[in-house]
Amino acid sequence: MLTFPAKGQIAGQAPCNSFHGKQSAPYPWFQVEQIATTRRACPEMKQEMQFLTSLAEMREAEVSGSVLILRNENGGEMLFTVGD
Repeated sequence: MLTFPAKGQIAGQAPCNSFHGKQSAPYPWFQVEQIATTRRACPEMKQEMQFLTSLAEMREAEVSGSVLILRNENGGEMLFTVGD
């Protein structure tokens, strides 16, 4: 889950912990900084680290209907839909 609670801010839920940070680039660019998470341990920690690392690597955002598509320079994508 990914939300934008205020201008320049992101928040959401990774596989285990909630997170928040800054989104410092104007649309359609995407630049996440200062990601902080809660510190709950769980079996999904490997997936959590992969999710947060991938999120930090995203550089472009596109909204298509109810889908937010984030992309990086290497062709990687993350998709978020309304209600995720």
